[in-house]
Amino acid sequence: MAQAAAETVPLAGSRSRSASTWLSAGSLIGPATILVAVGLLLPIAILFRYSLNRFEPRVMMVEAVTLENYVKFFTDPFYTNIFFTTLRVSLICTLICLLLGFPLAYMLARTQSRFKNLLIMLVVLPLFVGNAVRAAGWMTFLGSKGFLNSSLIGLGLIGEPLQIMYTELAVVIGIIAVNLPFMVLTLQSVIEGIDRSVEEAAFSLGAPPATMFWRVLWPLALPGIIAGTILTFILGMNAYATPVLLGGPKFKMMGPLVFGQFQLNNWPFGAAVSFILMTTTLLLTASANILMQRRYRR
Repeated sequence: MAQAAAETVPLAGSRSRSASTWLSAGSLIGPATILVAVGLLLPIAILFRYSLNRFEPRVMMVEAVTLENYVKFFTDPFYTNIFFTTLRVSLICTLICLLLGFPLAYMLARTQSRFKNLLIMLVVLPLFVGNAVRAAGWMTFLGSKGFLNSSLIGLGLIGEPLQIMYTELAVVIGIIAVNLPFMVLTLQSVIEGIDRSVEEAAFSLGAPPATMFWRVLWPLALPGIIAGTILTFILGMNAYATPVLLGGPKFKMMGPLVFGQFQLNNWPFGAAVSFILMTTTLLLTASANILMQRRYRR
């Protein structure tokens, strides 16, 4: 009996400590959770409710519960083309950012140079400049009389300026320039946490560099790859300044479309487009995350 009582006392003590730990953790994350719920979920709920209303030019928004804004979006080829253009551009930019960012992130993570902090600052430096300013810089570089065309014409490589501005290529270049630092910084922080002896062990066992990368480095860096691709994809899907300035009035993406609808006072349709954009982004990123994790659990 005495032994059973002695075992019960530590168990009760561990339960009380566990309860106090949960209470302390709840007190720490509670304010942030409430702030996120009020600042994010409430506006999303209001946005969804607006999307179910009807638009009348003189009245602006009429209270209703209808799906006509969603039907209008998915049945009109103009809007579906904008939707698929946004998806295509975001996927292309994400893939290129991963291909360009991984080698640079690996170099930054593995370098022993005393200038490592300076190199990281050079990656971070473009983030100090707004997207509109960077897009304006690309306009001066890619324009018909910009630096690129002037240099190529001066060297005699082309006879007339290349039409790069106000095309999808210009938008892709601009979005990659904006998103690449996020990909590099995310990957670099994860690769730094991978023990270099694991790579050396793979080489000592006869694995060539490609095999070491695919069988060792890639799976270990997968958390950073997933985080970086999700971040750059979301930024690409919601880009506004870059498509407007580099794509011109004829090139449409979802971000400028949302702003245009609210500017025309068509709040119900603008809210529907916003909700479609948000839902598509969340579903695609969540699906990609689940698929990649399942693939590398095997």
